[in-house]
Amino acid sequence: MLGKGNRLIVASAKAGMDEKTARKYRDLGKLPSDIKIEHTWQTREDPFSDVWEEIEGKLDNNPGLEAKTLFEDLQRRYPGTFSDGQLRTLQRRVKIWRSLKGPPREVYFPQEHHPGELCESDFTHMNNLGVSIQGQPFDHLIYHFVLTYSNWETGTICFSESFESLSEGLQKALWELGGVPTKHRTDRLTAAINKLGNPEEFTQRYKALLNHYNLKGHKTQADSPNENGDVEQRNYRFKKAVEQSLMLRGSRDFSSRGAYEGFLRKLFIQLNAGRKDRFKEEHDLLGRLPPNRIDSCKRLRVRVGPSSTIRANHNVYSVHSRLIREMIEVRLYMEHLEIWYAQKRIETIPRLRGENNYHIQYRHIIDWLVRKPGAFENYRYRDALFPTHRFRMAYDWLAENRSSKSAKEYLGILHLAARRNEAMVDYALGSLIDEEKAISIESVESIMDSLEKIPSPVEITIEQVDLGVYDALLNTGEGVQACYQMN
Repeated sequence: MLGKGNRLIVASAKAGMDEKTARKYRDLGKLPSDIKIEHTWQTREDPFSDVWEEIEGKLDNNPGLEAKTLFEDLQRRYPGTFSDGQLRTLQRRVKIWRSLKGPPREVYFPQEHHPGELCESDFTHMNNLGVSIQGQPFDHLIYHFVLTYSNWETGTICFSESFESLSEGLQKALWELGGVPTKHRTDRLTAAINKLGNPEEFTQRYKALLNHYNLKGHKTQADSPNENGDVEQRNYRFKKAVEQSLMLRGSRDFSSRGAYEGFLRKLFIQLNAGRKDRFKEEHDLLGRLPPNRIDSCKRLRVRVGPSSTIRANHNVYSVHSRLIREMIEVRLYMEHLEIWYAQKRIETIPRLRGENNYHIQYRHIIDWLVRKPGAFENYRYRDALFPTHRFRMAYDWLAENRSSKSAKEYLGILHLAARRNEAMVDYALGSLIDEEKAISIESVESIMDSLEKIPSPVEITIEQVDLGVYDALLNTGEGVQACYQMN
């Protein structure tokens, strides 16, 4: 400022300093940064100087040791020497040691993405968002698909990281996209990637899926999720966007799964809205889709056991007793499985989540169970033979009042539900329980015979409260006084 002919008082004001300070720097002919003294001395004694050599030796042998672990070790070996307040000092010393003498840290190399070349996918858990369907917690995952150049994304609800979920999610994403990139990268999913040491890189089913779409498969290295960084980052941002949208919505509960899926579809459209230009550039370079999709199912050939059950992917399912000892085909999809026999689909069953669970349909076995009522009491899957809580209450009543014939009587009622109408039997049981009447096959049949259809639930109407009544009350002195007395 002085070099431009300004007076000292003007120059110091423009520089934001006092005139005396400006005069000092002018007389010295140096800038403030030129005369700044580096702070190289310690303001207090180092409490770890006597033990630092042994600390450094431990860090040399095992650089992963945390400062807190080292500090607790010092307190044990030197009682009364180190106070808790000195932990922060040791943490700073260890931090400096790691920066100056520690092992090299992993370097992340930013990648240049090319349009139409790479897509990435991953599964992300959504349970911590607290989504519910009609008040019931909806625990689920999202199969998340991202184009790395444009960041265009989409997703599919699923319940496990199975191959069926991967296949269904990937195919749905590609057909929604309307084309096929050159490469597809995942982390080391057991549904797609063989274990280390296996001569084959990918599983046979995953290779067939890639070949069908003319995709080149890529996988991340072990313990290197950052190599799938685009989709990992989008997982975080997508879940954050879902959280924000749920808060704006004012409720995390949905009337149906379809309503929740519609909510997610709208959110993906909003997220992709700002990527149109790069997406168009990318879309023009995508490969063509094949003429049709490939089946997203796992096919199993199993023999039905003598208990009229099969085992598929570590879970037990019942089938009709007519199929005992027959060989059937099970087609295992993402959310259901199909039973095929003689080239015909004869049943569809919901797929169980997890392992060591069971799905027993009483209609499959009731014909023989009524002939062997003694088997009911200790039947391994007995809990599955109570279709509703009223059936359970009916059996408990029978066990208490007709202990010798409770199983036979209850199985007769269950057989009635299988032959005629489960909902009507449930209604009849409810009537008998509410009226505290004796429960029997005859009493249930009598009620069913008297009904043309099941009565609809009683609707309870609560009239809207007129808040003006309270306003009028508070506007009167008597009303105010009454309120004070109540308080």
